[in-house]
Amino acid sequence: MTRLRLAFMGTPDFSVPVLDALVAAGHQVACVYSQPPRPAGRGHKEQLTPVHARAQALGIPVRTPRTLRNEEAQAEFRELNLDVAVVVAYGLILPQAVLDAPRLGCLNIHASLLPRWRGAAPIQRAILAGDAESGVTIMQMEAGLDTGPMLLEERIALTPRMTASQLHDGLSVLGARLIVTALDRLAAGDLPATVQPEEGVTYAAKLTKEEGLLDFTKPAADLDRQVRALTPWPGTWFEAALEGGAIEKIKVLAAEPVAGTGAPGTLLDANLTVACGEGALRLTTVQRPGKGPVEGAAFLRGFPHAVGKPIAAV
Repeated sequence: MTRLRLAFMGTPDFSVPVLDALVAAGHQVACVYSQPPRPAGRGHKEQLTPVHARAQALGIPVRTPRTLRNEEAQAEFRELNLDVAVVVAYGLILPQAVLDAPRLGCLNIHASLLPRWRGAAPIQRAILAGDAESGVTIMQMEAGLDTGPMLLEERIALTPRMTASQLHDGLSVLGARLIVTALDRLAAGDLPATVQPEEGVTYAAKLTKEEGLLDFTKPAADLDRQVRALTPWPGTWFEAALEGGAIEKIKVLAAEPVAGTGAPGTLLDANLTVACGEGALRLTTVQRPGKGPVEGAAFLRGFPHAVGKPIAAV
């Protein structure tokens, strides 16, 4: 193995196993770049990103520029005299001057099988779309959004009940393993690049809170994917119809499709099974405003509602 001098650029939990893998492989991580600390929690105290905190624990210098577009930041990056930079879920656009600075360029770990699901939310979009497989692509970065030549790829099957959290964790570990292989081969001159095909390009748009609203006129299978893809963020919810016509926003933390028929939004049984446009969705874990999560049956004990009557506004 050739020991490379590199910069690591990442921010969330997804990126942490990659940093650990690079250190464990014996590469010289000269510097870590991460998003600046931001206020969080009830006290709005500034918190380090997961990557920043891990880098500090490892004794690696950390830089947190708000932009890399200015000459000062670009000069500081060039002065690192890097062999390569490894980028995974960093969150800042890398200008061409940064991309060109390392001797071997900048490699990105992307959580999809490119060119499918370029963009910000590939994990969630794959589950929402009902994809049969996902994976990790290592690519050489260029100015376009996830358009660079592909260097390595590994696929995994999506199981029928897989959640975004489970896929997130699996792809994080896979990416950490794959980048170590990629760097070994890159240093040996044995990592040919493949231009991304023009066919099959899709974009994984950033998630919005509005996407979490469950529309029970849709098939139960679609809503099941919505819950599995959008938990924990932005989360899924429905508007429960209270006696007297009031509406309450109920979070849905877990659900499963089951057999059942009825007008969409109708409560079908005491286990909080709701009729959909096709089939039914059993809401196994829900949460009322200001309350803790409870099982569907327990929710109905504290939220009396007649079976056969509409429980969800549609």
